[in-house]
Amino acid sequence: MAENETNLKTARLWRDAALRSRKLRSSLRHLTLSTKNSQTITLPEDIKEIEVLNLGNNSLQELPEGLGSTLTRLRILILRRNKFAAVPSAVFQLSQLVELDISHNCLGHFSEDIDLLKGLKKLCISHNKIQYLPSQIGTLQCLEELDISFNELHDFPRSFAQLRRLRTLDVDHNKLQRFPPEILALSDLEELDCSGNKLEGLPGNIMMLQSIKILWLSSTHLSSLPETFCDLQNLESLMLDNNLLTALPQSFGKMQKLKMLNLSSNSFEDFPQVILKITSLEELYLSRNRLSFLPEEVGQLSNLANLWLDNNRITFLPDSIVELEKLEELVLQGNQIAILPDNFGKLAKVNIWKVKDNPLIQPPYEVCMKGIPYIAAYQKELAHSQPAVKPRLKLVLMGQRNAGKTRLRQCIVSKPLDAKTIPGARGIDVTNWVADANRSLTFIVYDLSGKQNYDLIKPFFLSPGALYILVVNLKSYTCKSFYSSVGYFLHLLSAKVPHAVVCIVGTHTDLCDDSELEEKCLDIHMQISLQEKRDIDCLQKLAVQVDQALEQGYDVRASSPHVLFYGVSDKNLRRKKSQLQYMLNNRLQILSPVFCVSCMEAQKNIQRLKEKLMSVADHREIFPNLHRVLPKSWQMLEELHFKPKDLWLSWWDSARLGLQAGLTEDRLQSALSYLHESGKLLYFEDSITLKEYVFHNLPRFIAILNVFFQKDLAAMLEKLHSEGEGGDNATASQMQQHVEGFLLHGLLPSNVIRLLLKPLVQTQQDLHLIMELLEKMGVCYCVNKPRSKPLNGATVLYKFPSLVSSEEAHAEPWMNGGSLIPGQFFSVEQLQIEYSFPFLIPPGLFARYSVQINNHVVQRSDGRHYIFAYRGKVPVMVSYRPSRNRLQPEMLAISSHASLPNIWTAWQAITPLVEELNVLLQEWPGLHYSVHVLCSKCLKRGSPNPHSFPGELLSQPRPEGLTEIVCPKNGSERVNVALVYPPSPTLVSPSHK
Repeated sequence: MAENETNLKTARLWRDAALRSRKLRSSLRHLTLSTKNSQTITLPEDIKEIEVLNLGNNSLQELPEGLGSTLTRLRILILRRNKFAAVPSAVFQLSQLVELDISHNCLGHFSEDIDLLKGLKKLCISHNKIQYLPSQIGTLQCLEELDISFNELHDFPRSFAQLRRLRTLDVDHNKLQRFPPEILALSDLEELDCSGNKLEGLPGNIMMLQSIKILWLSSTHLSSLPETFCDLQNLESLMLDNNLLTALPQSFGKMQKLKMLNLSSNSFEDFPQVILKITSLEELYLSRNRLSFLPEEVGQLSNLANLWLDNNRITFLPDSIVELEKLEELVLQGNQIAILPDNFGKLAKVNIWKVKDNPLIQPPYEVCMKGIPYIAAYQKELAHSQPAVKPRLKLVLMGQRNAGKTRLRQCIVSKPLDAKTIPGARGIDVTNWVADANRSLTFIVYDLSGKQNYDLIKPFFLSPGALYILVVNLKSYTCKSFYSSVGYFLHLLSAKVPHAVVCIVGTHTDLCDDSELEEKCLDIHMQISLQEKRDIDCLQKLAVQVDQALEQGYDVRASSPHVLFYGVSDKNLRRKKSQLQYMLNNRLQILSPVFCVSCMEAQKNIQRLKEKLMSVADHREIFPNLHRVLPKSWQMLEELHFKPKDLWLSWWDSARLGLQAGLTEDRLQSALSYLHESGKLLYFEDSITLKEYVFHNLPRFIAILNVFFQKDLAAMLEKLHSEGEGGDNATASQMQQHVEGFLLHGLLPSNVIRLLLKPLVQTQQDLHLIMELLEKMGVCYCVNKPRSKPLNGATVLYKFPSLVSSEEAHAEPWMNGGSLIPGQFFSVEQLQIEYSFPFLIPPGLFARYSVQINNHVVQRSDGRHYIFAYRGKVPVMVSYRPSRNRLQPEMLAISSHASLPNIWTAWQAITPLVEELNVLLQEWPGLHYSVHVLCSKCLKRGSPNPHSFPGELLSQPRPEGLTEIVCPKNGSERVNVALVYPPSPTLVSPSHK
């Protein structure tokens, strides 16, 4: 027995050894060789057994010596991504070859010696510059797969029809102007890709391709399909996207094996009803068409798993859509859908759900954005609870100082102006206006100060779904003041709340005669149209450039820094195109004409203005949210939030109130977002830091902000004296110094802040929480906060960057092109990331950014338009350059420098600063800006207009084998790749909503 066990163990040992030996021999038959700096490759000895050889990605121009005569058993040869101008002759000595990949090279033609490789089954020669195929291609009788995409072919040789065993053919992105008739003879062809060719049409005998299963005809300029196309009854996947189709053939439903159909980016105005007969369909893509409805019969497509209908004009969904219970992807964004069908929770398998940019009323937009389970829960709650209707709209008044906003607000809400109240002195004010008591229609009126010192906080009060009144003083208006009084505010709203509704109201009409009013109103309309046309032209021009770059392909873009969007990946370009399209599709809705009123005793046209505002609010297409029915729990949540007297509530405090109203934590956020949009409270869901708070006590919150931003020396001193701290002359003098220092340098100690905030703040803990909140908002930062130990009662000093009006000179040498490190001007390299804002830089951005980066830097020195500091021992500089005229963009730059071997330390220094800026810019979904990496050689040379590389490169890995990039401004200079690409692609460009 023991002997048998020993023999069994021995047999297992021999078997394992044999298996290891076989695996070893197998691995020896696969060989990959690489070289650095394009050096010649030498073949190792004893490689006659090699069957697979990979020489890709080596920039080779010739093959290793003896390759053709040595590797007699070679079956697969990979030569992709080299620099061959012709197929090396040694290749044709490899008579056993069954697979050859010589894609991504520089081939201008293909050798006639190809007939020597009669055993070839797979040939890939894509991404070259081949203009024609030799007639000998027809001798490859064993060929099954052929990839000749991304070349310059105009037609095929007649012998091409002899490739009867061909199953897969890829000819996309060539220069074919007609469908090659030679392809029709390939009766075994199962997969064909003709995308990216400008075909005149498809031949009538296309049905000869009876074996075809997968057919790509994307971007082929097709405007119709022949009726015979429908005889391709084995077709399973059909790509017809990005064409000019308006209808499908009547017998299209004959293709009963079709599982995937892509009709995106065509010109369909009506849903192609013939599709409904293909019950086998699993994927249907109809994005970017002009569809206005879906037929009720869409529920017949019971096998549908993917349904993409984004960027159409669909206004409602049929009830039958909930019967598509196999759906896993449902994309509806960019339509006009206001109401979702009941029982939407039946679509429980949907895991990709996109519905943004729709005027959703029921369920509310905030619920729909959370996903199908939340929609199901909302519909269930609405069905089993008493609904509440509370029509309410946020009304925001904005405009220049002395435009007449405060008097207009008082007239609208029918509240006489207090004689002691100086218009505009309160900064930001909120008033309720019950416009229609019978149906409880209430406007929550926000009056935003026109003073520049409030610019930093005004964007916090701009939210989607509000009605905006832009107030213009027609008496002081001139054609030259258009941008400062109208154009600027339109750019501001377009960047912060795209697609907002704006009503322009002209005041002080009692001081103008009729002809003057008519002339000024016409000028405002004309200049609005001109500004809008300039902006749209700019965005469309850029969108066309992006389309052209995508059509070129990545290889062309990466070939030379002279090319637009050099090196930018397709993914980043598509993201850029999507953002441009979003801005083009979501223009402001400006109501016309200019509504002229007078706020004097006669109150001319004030009643008409009120009626107009109520009429606009009643339009479901403009303000759908005003008409939606809400669950009772949402109304209870609102009532509960206004009982606490605290300055604000934490998220967890709000969650506890939500539970009392019957809302679980996961459904609370939707309700809070609704209350924010309607103007009842402030909840900044999109801000990483501020979403921890719910600002339910708006009067106290705004009163605190007004204390810091009124910028009134006399008012601040009077407040300090009234608190009893200014009794003796020494204290009064000291207080005056503090306030003057605050208005000049933005510095204020905590003990003075506490006095200014009385009676809003009662305890030291309240003060600490307020200052922490202001720091998270980007209003101020603590100058002397220790990194670890507490201050032990010492006076804390706070800096408010937006109030800095003085300029210091610490960083002047660097700002003027010099070096901050003596004797190292020529030994250091400068990194500079530049953000360019052609239309508008968000107001207060530089000040808020100054606060956000404080935790990342030390030894900082701030000026009005720059910050100089250190990250560890590495210097960093942030500078803001205002535009000198309307045609020049505003700039914000982040810089650092180090020697070339240590340039990674400079990247390490600026990376978190760039990421902080990207986070702030995400709060501006309609903002147009670009990011660039400036050429270090140009900077060192002191060039006034340095070359800029695309900022998208920051989020991409460094290309393999690339060490230097030519500077297009000076062809002889080469920039080290480490000065353009970060060590690792950690910097992601801001992703807009």
